[in-house]
Amino acid sequence: MSPFVIAITLSAAVLHAVWNAIVKTAVDRTTTLGLVAFGHVLPATVMVLLLPLPNAESFFYILLSTVVHFGYFFMLGKAYQHGDLSVVYPIARGIVPALVSLWALILLGEVLPAQAWIGIAVIALGIQLSSWKVLRSGVGKAALGFAVGTGFCISIYSVVDGIGVRLSGNTLSYWAWGAFLHIFIAGFIGLRKRATLAALPLRVWALGIAGGLVSMTAYGLVLYAKNFAPLGAVSALRETSVIFAALIGLVFLREGNWKRRLGAAVLMAMGVALIGTSA
Repeated sequence: MSPFVIAITLSAAVLHAVWNAIVKTAVDRTTTLGLVAFGHVLPATVMVLLLPLPNAESFFYILLSTVVHFGYFFMLGKAYQHGDLSVVYPIARGIVPALVSLWALILLGEVLPAQAWIGIAVIALGIQLSSWKVLRSGVGKAALGFAVGTGFCISIYSVVDGIGVRLSGNTLSYWAWGAFLHIFIAGFIGLRKRATLAALPLRVWALGIAGGLVSMTAYGLVLYAKNFAPLGAVSALRETSVIFAALIGLVFLREGNWKRRLGAAVLMAMGVALIGTSA
């Protein structure tokens, strides 16, 4: 991977951790996720009007990605209802490189070297450490389940969009249409939460939409990188966001067990670095 591709993927990792922290700190996380989705739609509406259409064969992947993103938003909201950012986020993101690498191997024939699989093992060890209390005492099973479900959804849309953007002929157009179709996610949540939305202060609206702009920017950077590097490698570098999320959770959210959680995040970051540098 070139230094430029590595740099933009790491930038996406920082932005991804930021918008997840915004959702975690919200009082009503489902409503905030709806506003995040709406934050995708606003700039995307302008973009789809100005940009050419992506190649026709990529629209199947855009639609499939939208469906999977719906499940992702649902799982993520539930996960944050039951667990801390510095536990949920490392589990959800930490399992993604292994899954993406597996899907890429099956669907695209992308074969990872031994060093990459060592990195995957290190990530798995980090997950065990971050969820040690859950696995030992059984407390927080819901958080663990929804976090794993979130990671599974991430792995699916990562591969779907990796294939789709390569077929699109225009990364910006693919990005714009994928973001625009978040209108269905925003609309579904908006209908369910219409009474809550009407009573929200302007500050909450602004924060949620800002989170959407950050999220959209982060994923646009990742989509660009997928044109130039193996999907597993891009996914692995993106998951360095676990270390940024852990720092946000510890410093700003005052979440406990800081030594164990930060240690787990560092271990997982080492694992994704092994994967990234093996490509």
